[in-house]
Parts: sequence; structure tokens; C-alpha cells
Amino acid sequence: MPVLAVAVVWGGSYLAAKGITTSHTVIAVLVLRFALVLPVLVLAGRARLRTLTPAQLRGAGALGLVLGGIFLLETYGVVHTSATNAGLIISLTMIFTPLAEAAVRRTAPSAAFLCAAAGSVAGVVLLTQGAGFTAPGAGDLLILGAALARTLHVLLMARITSLRRADSLSLTTLQLGTCVLVFAVLAALPGTGATPWAAAADFGAAEWAGLAFLSVFCTLFAFFVQMWAVRRTSPSRVSLLLGTEPLWAAAAGIAIGGEHLGPTGYAGAALVLAGTAWGRRTAG
Repeated sequence: MPVLAVAVVWGGSYLAAKGITTSHTVIAVLVLRFALVLPVLVLAGRARLRTLTPAQLRGAGALGLVLGGIFLLETYGVVHTSATNAGLIISLTMIFTPLAEAAVRRTAPSAAFLCAAAGSVAGVVLLTQGAGFTAPGAGDLLILGAALARTLHVLLMARITSLRRADSLSLTTLQLGTCVLVFAVLAALPGTGATPWAAAADFGAAEWAGLAFLSVFCTLFAFFVQMWAVRRTSPSRVSLLLGTEPLWAAAAGIAIGGEHLGPTGYAGAALVLAGTAWGRRTAG
């Protein structure tokens, strides 16, 4: 059940991120989020970090770059859309991953799976319409990009052969360390928003609690479990096991965040959930 727990905390992560982040503080919050847990990881796994080969270091660094891109897309995206939309759109990873696996293996997905994928995409279109049929907003498109990047991350974890026998804690540490480096460089550039120190100075108790939730549960715990699981089963299986994430995201957004979907949004949400559930069965 560890992967199910990841789905729960990731579902709540969108509302937590939205509560402590603005478009001016995205990079600052990301630096703080990762820097909080990185020293703990380094101290806990310093002996095993020394055993990694150069190939494993390169592979983990590549995964870290992709992971950094995922967090940038997700965090900027959730600032400009609702937590409910973010959680439901990101669920398309469950459709994208089996499609990408089929392309890599040069095998055709089943007709049932393609129908499930089409239903999910139609659901996202309805979900993002708000008051009428208009183009999806910038936030929705950023979250869609994050779903594609998540697919790439899962496939790389499974296909980089040098990582298959590496220690999960060490690989998680290196990925998050790469993210911290990327975000710190971006934070130092002019015009990228508030510095981490300025953002931290403005935080109250609620913001620090939200940051701790994002750091410990949604980052440290979640990515360690994902790294552990994906090397013991297929990428599709891991993505499918995360299938309840949109349910938790929608529940948190509506019950805690006070968000409202409207009739069109609820119809879209139902299509996304039905499509991903159907896709899980046909891909399994």
C-alpha cells in the first residue's frame, strides 16, 4: 500500500502548494521545499552515496533534471489553475505512460485502451472550460506538460540500466540534490521572483506547515516510494497504482479549498476518472 499512500499525499499537494505559493514565489518555495529534506537524506545515506558508479551518478542526475522540470511545470501551473483541475489533469499520466511504453516497445495498444485515452482527454477538455467552451488556461496547459514530463520520468527510471541495482535512497538523494541546484541557479537569476530568504521571512505557521507537508511527505516519502516501486514492477503498473490521486485532489480542492467545478466541470471530472479507471484495467 505505500504507492496508494503516495497517491493520497500527492492529491493533497496541489492545494498545499496553492496555499503557500504565488507566481512571484514559485522558485523560492521550490528551493525551500527541497533544501529542507536534502541534508537529512545526505546524512542518512552518505555511506551508500560513495558506492554509486559514474554511470549511476549520470543517470540519477538526468532523472533529477527531468524531476526539476516536473516541479516547475506543476507549481507554476497550480498557481494559475485550481487544485482540482491540477489533480485531475495530471492523472492523464496514467494514460500517457502505457502509450509511451507501447511506442518504445513498438507494440500497438488495444482498441479498448485507446477509447479510454480518448475519454480521458475529452474529460480534460470539459474540465478546463469553466463557464463555457474556451481554450484551456495557461495553468491547465502547464499541468498537462507536467503530466507528459512525469511519463518521461517514469520511463527513464525503468530504462536506465545503470540504475536498476542502485540504492533507492541514494538515487532519491541525487535527484533531489540536482533539483535544489537547478532551482538555486534559477533563484539567483534576475527577474525570477522573490529570493528563498525573503519568501521564508514572510511565512507564518500555516505556510511552514504546508511547506513541511510538501517537503517530507510529497517529496521525500513519495519519490523514495516511487523509485523503489518502479524498479520492482512495470512503469505502467506504478502509474496505475497512483490512479486515486485525482480523487484526493478533487476532494481536497472542493472540501477544504472551497473550489467549485460546475456541471461541465463535474462531467469532465467523471470522464477523466472513468477513462483512467478503464485504462488501468485494459493496460493491466
